[in-house]
Amino acid sequence: MTGLERYRDVVAEYERLLEATMRPLPVTARINTLKTDREELLSRLEEGKVAYRPFSWYPFGLRLEVEKPGNLIENLMGHIHVQEEISMVSPVVLDPRPEERVVDLCAAPGSKTTQMASMMENRGLLVANDPANSRIASLRSNCERAGAINVVVTRHDGRRFPSTKFDRVLVDAPCTGQGMARKDITVLDRWSLKRSLGLQRLQRSLLRRGTELVKPGGTVVYSTCTFAPEENEAVVSWVADRAPQISLEEVSVPGLQGSPGLAEWGGSDFGDEMEKCARYYPHQNDTGGFFVAKLIKE
Repeated sequence: MTGLERYRDVVAEYERLLEATMRPLPVTARINTLKTDREELLSRLEEGKVAYRPFSWYPFGLRLEVEKPGNLIENLMGHIHVQEEISMVSPVVLDPRPEERVVDLCAAPGSKTTQMASMMENRGLLVANDPANSRIASLRSNCERAGAINVVVTRHDGRRFPSTKFDRVLVDAPCTGQGMARKDITVLDRWSLKRSLGLQRLQRSLLRRGTELVKPGGTVVYSTCTFAPEENEAVVSWVADRAPQISLEEVSVPGLQGSPGLAEWGGSDFGDEMEKCARYYPHQNDTGGFFVAKLIKE
């Protein structure tokens, strides 16, 4: 699996990573508390004889023993949202609160947006932004199905999002997607250093804009679903070096096994601060792969 060979020396139990990558992802979903509560939803699943297992780390996450979760009436009603388990991490780390002003700069198709709306109890303001007109329809549809009424959908290039101030900013950036190999193994063959470096320019600009939009004392979370340090630690360290008012806070989600970010890679020294970031590999929690950084504006 040549697409992962470059990480052999930085991933503990590398052979387990390869093995996990070849297995299909578990079917997972998130309970949407804007339309139901946990006990009621679990009762419905039991009545419908839908086998499930709650996540150990997140009370609103479920692994489902069904082949087509999208066909479940609970999904059609918006009581659950089919979502990959590890993608639920970045809203949990961002921790948006009711009454706050929050922006999701790269929001489509809306899984994390609707998760944050639920965390905010449909209060405050949640701006769901995406630059692609073709993706806005799915973003709107998912927000409507979830009953997320505190969401305003906008279409801007996130690098030039209009100047205003937010309490929290999520930058779930476009990336090369190596962490999604369990859904589509061909992403590993499509990866190239040229693609990573091309996306790096976009990612830097998006994260830099996120740090400009957040209020003093506010939080920015940067996440990707790739393993490439060029798109992860290299981006975060570049932005942090140019924004002295930004500091990193350690990412740690109780119940999830992760690895620290990389302090150096390929001769580049990112600094020990990058070890406060978190890398989640497929073999650690039987999920996809993910990277998360938490930045605080002083």
